Amino acid sequence: MSTANRGHAPGTVALALAGVLAAAIIAGVGMALGPPAQAQPEQGTTQPMRQPTIHAPEFPSGLQWLNTDRPLTLEELRGKVVLLDFWTYCCINCMHIIPDLTRLEHEFPNELVVIGVHSAKFAAEQEVENIRSAILRYEIEHPVVNDRDLTIWDAYGARAWPTAVLIAPDGTIAARRSGEGVYDAFHGAIEQLIAQARRAGTLDATPLELRREHETAVSGILSFPGKVEADEAGGRLFIADSGNNRIIVATLDGEVLDVAGSGALGLDDGGFEEATFNHPQGMALYGDALFVADTENHAIRRLDLRRRTVTTVAGTGRQATLRDQGGTGTAVALNSPWALEIDGNSLYIAMAGAHQIWRMNVQSLQLEPYAGSGTEALVDGSLRSAALAQPSGITADGMRLLFADSESSSIRYADLPPSRQVGTIVGAGLFEFGDRDGFAPNVRLQHPLGIVHHAGELFVADTYNNKIRRINPRSTETETLLGTGEAGLHDGEPAQFDEPGGISYADGRLFIADTSNHAIRVAPVEGGPVTTLSLHPIERLTPPAPPSCPFPRVSLQPQTVAPGDVELALDLEFRPGFKLNEQAPSSVTLRVAGDGLALPDGGAEMTVADPGIPLRVPLIARAGSGEITLALTLYYCPSEADAACYFDGTELRLPVTVAEDAQAGVIHVRYALPGRVEAE
Repeated sequence: MSTANRGHAPGTVALALAGVLAAAIIAGVGMALGPPAQAQPEQGTTQPMRQPTIHAPEFPSGLQWLNTDRPLTLEELRGKVVLLDFWTYCCINCMHIIPDLTRLEHEFPNELVVIGVHSAKFAAEQEVENIRSAILRYEIEHPVVNDRDLTIWDAYGARAWPTAVLIAPDGTIAARRSGEGVYDAFHGAIEQLIAQARRAGTLDATPLELRREHETAVSGILSFPGKVEADEAGGRLFIADSGNNRIIVATLDGEVLDVAGSGALGLDDGGFEEATFNHPQGMALYGDALFVADTENHAIRRLDLRRRTVTTVAGTGRQATLRDQGGTGTAVALNSPWALEIDGNSLYIAMAGAHQIWRMNVQSLQLEPYAGSGTEALVDGSLRSAALAQPSGITADGMRLLFADSESSSIRYADLPPSRQVGTIVGAGLFEFGDRDGFAPNVRLQHPLGIVHHAGELFVADTYNNKIRRINPRSTETETLLGTGEAGLHDGEPAQFDEPGGISYADGRLFIADTSNHAIRVAPVEGGPVTTLSLHPIERLTPPAPPSCPFPRVSLQPQTVAPGDVELALDLEFRPGFKLNEQAPSSVTLRVAGDGLALPDGGAEMTVADPGIPLRVPLIARAGSGEITLALTLYYCPSEADAACYFDGTELRLPVTVAEDAQAGVIHVRYALPGRVEAE
């Protein structure tokens, strides 16, 4: 967890439920301190709430809201239980409680409203588009408010990420907790608050209808690829297609050779087609085996590339809640493994959730912590006394492990045996970040996630600065190699990136997982234009729709037509320089319902594969009414090269009335990619 000391009490947290539960003290496991503040309470103390009628402060006006079509107020939510989640999207502990929040939302769908209060640690996290991207990446279903100036954070006295505040249906603060374990801490309290309000006749169980970000989002063929692993000897590139829960095997030039993972979210072993993952990240090649950090399954998976099978070799599938001293294989609980590196028979694991580096013998599957005490900080020293801060990228130079310590915005090293020291190359602390080249101690990075060693130099994905840095680990000289600092997708020179998270080297080129651009970028190490890797054949890469993110349904304004022959005309408007990908399986499925509409053959549904645009479909209109549904499955790419392709799945619904006094003719529907429709 990262911390910003606007007051912090690590280790213990107060949970007070006024009028429902007696004050209770719960151990705060896994949290990050909040931003530095003028004054801090005594460390390690707990302050139970003593006033049972403290009203929750209202949200200030003028803030940016996401996952909702309007700003929300506590006044309009009176009668519901409200759970505020103070989070920031870099924080591993904040990621850990998302499943808890989702579980509570599903168990109390109408009585409970979860609101994410995004209180940024890093400068990049203040930007609303970056928060929107994080909402999509983590598949967050609840409304989120951008508390970029920490106004709500201060009003509620938050001190650490994550902090949860429970608000009763009468608008009073009922409970609060900092740290992980939100489900167990709050489930009973929510049940009692609901029961109490139901008895009093004050419960509002009306469903809250809101627009979610995924309803207007357009997905790429890749979805938030987190890491890449280039195999120069074999001419292969392994891509962790994290948002699609799969591993892609391609040539270095983008020809897709194989895909491991069905695309469904899960922890299933078996053949490549049946196996499932949960947002995999780092990879490491060992002979014919590819080890994968299956991050949100808290597991290490082994892909047999010849037999095309996936096996879980480490991790129980559940997050470790205490600092573990290791064990063997699947008997050991892990904590968000994020990146991997092979040295000899040892697999080194950047265990982001535990703030440690672990080591696993690939033959015996024996695991143990290797570096880091488990405390989140930037402290050098011996392997086990040093403190790390969410290590998320790792490489080796034959003598040392070199790792991106993301929450301290630093590049650090841990000696390989027989030496036993941890040191820092560039970086200064949990809240010392920025965008500055030069030499240590003046260099500043911002939440780097990827690192690779080549020819005595380090190449770093400086994620929140949208840059690729080159660092000399001996002199500490640091320079910007690629990127303007502005988020964007632009090839050539100067190139632009959007939160690149992974980087690897082969054949004179850097391969970059440009995570929020849903793309793999390629850059010659010795200079030259950046390009976007074209993956082909695209048919192998058709991603399934994520279960939690169904295609959006868009209702159009009703139209009126006269009886007789009618033509429906669908036109697509692309972003400049884009077109439908002719190699991909785009389609339009048209359905008619009601007594007023029919297809010429008398049927109610037809599918047009590889549709010509504009698409024209004849219909028969009869007195009455009906509805036209257009289910669009569209793949589109830049006109000059099939690179950085995008996917759009949308269902358009058009009510139609057939009346004698209406004009006959054509119903025009225009769909602009992404996400804007017009009908006339």
